[in-house]
Amino acid sequence: MASDVDFGFTYRARKNGDIQILHQGKVAATLRGVRAADFIAEVEGTGPEAGQQVMARLTGNYKRGNERRAVDHPRNRRDGS
Repeated sequence: MASDVDFGFTYRARKNGDIQILHQGKVAATLRGVRAADFIAEVEGTGPEAGQQVMARLTGNYKRGNERRAVDHPRNRRDGS
């Protein structure tokens, strides 16, 4: 089963060695120094799906599986009780 995961992340290398991770075209994180070098090594050694996961993890922008809609939370219910 092929999973075509695209969370909307891209990255660009700057002339000064920084790496900017973009989410839907906007800068989500900037990596410098050793972190930038580690990121490049990790992303270049993986496929596109794993690269998306790496960028999501580094920016903190990923689902954890325990989110719920705010209107469904017990303290936000307006059922008169």
